[in-house]
Amino acid sequence: MRIALLVCPASGLGAAGRVAGTVAARLRQISPDVQPFVARDAEGTARFAHEAVTGGADVLAVLGGDGAAHAAVQACAGSQTALAIIPAGTGNDFARAFSLSLDGVDEALRQGSRRQVDLGRVRGGAWFGTVLCAGFDSRVNERANQLRWPRGPRRYDLAVLAEIAQLRADQLVVRTEHESLELDATLIAVGNTPYYGGGIPVCPDADPADGLLDVTIARRVGRGQLVRILPQLRAGRHTDHPAVTTLRARSLTIEGNDWVGYADGERQRELPLHLDCVPNALTLVA
Repeated sequence: MRIALLVCPASGLGAAGRVAGTVAARLRQISPDVQPFVARDAEGTARFAHEAVTGGADVLAVLGGDGAAHAAVQACAGSQTALAIIPAGTGNDFARAFSLSLDGVDEALRQGSRRQVDLGRVRGGAWFGTVLCAGFDSRVNERANQLRWPRGPRRYDLAVLAEIAQLRADQLVVRTEHESLELDATLIAVGNTPYYGGGIPVCPDADPADGLLDVTIARRVGRGQLVRILPQLRAGRHTDHPAVTTLRARSLTIEGNDWVGYADGERQRELPLHLDCVPNALTLVA
């Protein structure tokens, strides 16, 4: 078995770099053919992931966070290379959705265990394994990416507070194969899996094996309402709130304003966005 080990040493504020030697040693106990790649930036992560897949790796093992997982998904989707995620980031939402860990990946590799899972795709653009969001959440991402302090999850907490202070709703049009909605909305999240933002179950019932994307829409709400909804959101109970609408679709179009879409925490482009669920698009070591 040919294993490509892609290490993103900066992930998790350096956590990936600190455990890289241990992970490599564990993998070499399973197969002597382990080829390491060390990515220093996002461009290197994407380049090495594609190099490993086109080079014929049986498994691409990624030691990093959700950004690294997103890059690996772009390379492995639709290929014969199975993806193994060893979580070492600050969010780890992709790994959380599939209960992935070093011990779990080790056991699955030894047993030859594989799982076919769905992926979301921006038509003409990127694949995503977790959630694509736009509106309030994408503005939080935009603001957090501009901040140089603090580091880690607290940077997003600060960005959330800043965006709540500037909260607004915009017209949103959502079209699926079954229905069309026009409404004033604060945010929309489209989930292949439940989590984003470091474990927030924004699409709590999303199942990456049902051939469908779960859609969560927050209608126009005031600052006070949003502050009251946020604790419910972290517990996955927000879908019962009267300001929240949920849908399920094989494909959908989001348009009506200039919101920017973020998929797996990575910037995509402004609306309109056309999204599809692609069944069994990825082979996962799990």
